[in-house]
Amino acid sequence: MLAMSTAQILFNKDASLLVSSFLRDQSFTQLGVVVDNHTKSHCYSLVKDALPTHSLVEVNAGEESKNLETCTQIWQQLTDLNFDRHSFLLVVGGGVLGDMAGFCAATYKRGINFALVPTTLLAQVDASVGGKLGIDFLHFKNQIGVFQEPVATLISSSFLKTLPERELRSGFAEVIKHCIIADKEMWGHISRKSLGEQDWDQLIAHSVDIKKKITEKDPREKGLRKILNFGHTIGHALETHYLATGMRIFHGEAIAMGMIMEAFVACEKSLISKLELSSICRFINSIFKKPTQPFDHALVMGLMSQDKKNKGEKILMALPKGIGKAVWDQEVSNEEVTNAFLYYEAL
Repeated sequence: MLAMSTAQILFNKDASLLVSSFLRDQSFTQLGVVVDNHTKSHCYSLVKDALPTHSLVEVNAGEESKNLETCTQIWQQLTDLNFDRHSFLLVVGGGVLGDMAGFCAATYKRGINFALVPTTLLAQVDASVGGKLGIDFLHFKNQIGVFQEPVATLISSSFLKTLPERELRSGFAEVIKHCIIADKEMWGHISRKSLGEQDWDQLIAHSVDIKKKITEKDPREKGLRKILNFGHTIGHALETHYLATGMRIFHGEAIAMGMIMEAFVACEKSLISKLELSSICRFINSIFKKPTQPFDHALVMGLMSQDKKNKGEKILMALPKGIGKAVWDQEVSNEEVTNAFLYYEAL
């Protein structure tokens, strides 16, 4: 396994220039470019002409493909192409592909170098920063994975023009999260604007800065890094639940729901005021609509029992402590979770 290191994070609105200048400084025997069927159609063309000789490795898009079977396909293609330990993977895609292809790179021949080119807002502000890689297993999200930084993350806002509005909205959930847990001033700034009025270049750089500082202090998620999980204990369970029922919701949509419910828990624990809870709920509900299909409380609670942040049978959450700060490892009872479900449904 490659050693944990701090990745470069490079920005340029010109995706082609960003990728070509980075690769000029890299040494490798072969270059593989990993895409899914969506990014091959919409994003690969933005960087294709800037790439040296390379092999295209293609998989199916979507959370449904983030599994061992797809990893096997990637490892098979790398093996068939005779990729050695000095080869390099450039992953052009969103958070799902970055998680999965990065995991494949980190485990192929005990680890080959890779770089992420995140193409969604969600990946740019969250998934591609911090070195978490993994896949889903038995319907449990990110059940198998490793911590491994890429050589670099190459961020270009030009890819956002390829996104449907729903994808953009999904990514915005993580921007909201970063503000609630770490920057009260920026929360005030974004919460006065609609989705269409946000300054994406400013917010991408802001979120990356927050996440990078936190993950550098706590790369293995032993303490401080856990605050990044605000909204995710309930959110991941909801995402898994809806995926299993065949009515998939996007990651950010699930996290938005989770943030409202977990903010309620924080209010019940007197960590935030009722006014702050109202502010969080009002803004998130102005951006995100509720799913048309209600969720099964018992099933979601069962999924939460598998959450990686738990300790034994105790459900642990990261919760805001006032807007702009957060605490972690907050023990939450089943009754508190149930009340949070009911609160969300009554909104």
